Amino acid sequence: MDLHLAGTNVLVTGAGQGLGQAIADAFATEGANVAFAYNASSEGAQKSAAAAREAGRAALALRCDVTSQDDVERMVAETVAEFGCIDILVNNAAYTDTGPFLDIDPDDLQRMADVTVMGTLRVTQAVVRHMVDAGVAGSIVSLMGDSGRVGESRLAGVATTRASTMGLMKSVAKEFGRNGIRANTVSLGLVRSERFAHHTGNADDERMARIAKMYPLRRVGVPADVPPMVLLLASPLSGWTTGQTVSVNGGYSMV
Repeated sequence: MDLHLAGTNVLVTGAGQGLGQAIADAFATEGANVAFAYNASSEGAQKSAAAAREAGRAALALRCDVTSQDDVERMVAETVAEFGCIDILVNNAAYTDTGPFLDIDPDDLQRMADVTVMGTLRVTQAVVRHMVDAGVAGSIVSLMGDSGRVGESRLAGVATTRASTMGLMKSVAKEFGRNGIRANTVSLGLVRSERFAHHTGNADDERMARIAKMYPLRRVGVPADVPPMVLLLASPLSGWTTGQTVSVNGGYSMV
């Protein structure tokens, strides 16, 4: 199926590794021009951007600390200068920490709020302002974890900050639908990404088997499970879909 993404201009945050990199690579494979934004994972972003350029796409690797307003504004300005406009934004950058709620360090709680909540707000505001000013009928897709929808033991901080993503996308969808701007959320179950061990600990085969049984499909996710839904929601083929939260979670939760 042709998703009509060829020639679109896409900005993906947290695109230097893991899911963000997989999503950004998938857009490039579909023929999009992609800005791979990263904070610490320069090597991955540079490698993916180089591969996209070799395939004939325009591509950038841009360092951006989403806790910095100056960094965010520079990232958006450089992407627009290179591509002409931003048609699609994927909010993937986040900071997560796990553990008993009463044991979470207040500094870690603040870091989660600074990156996941305020960072997503900053990036989304800057890109939406550009879309409105430039008359771009754009699409925004933001990632979150299912803990933000249904709650999760030992993930209180993550659940709180990720739930804000869903509220932001619904609000942007309602306020800027008149501008042709769509905003949706993809909510994820446990995926074997670069922080998989951080969430599961050094799980042995027996524990992993118990975790897998929590999913009706009897397995946790892999990075390749995520990009298809993100690309579909970003595509013009989803032109009448906005303000929605779509789960890609192996059936872990069904609400």
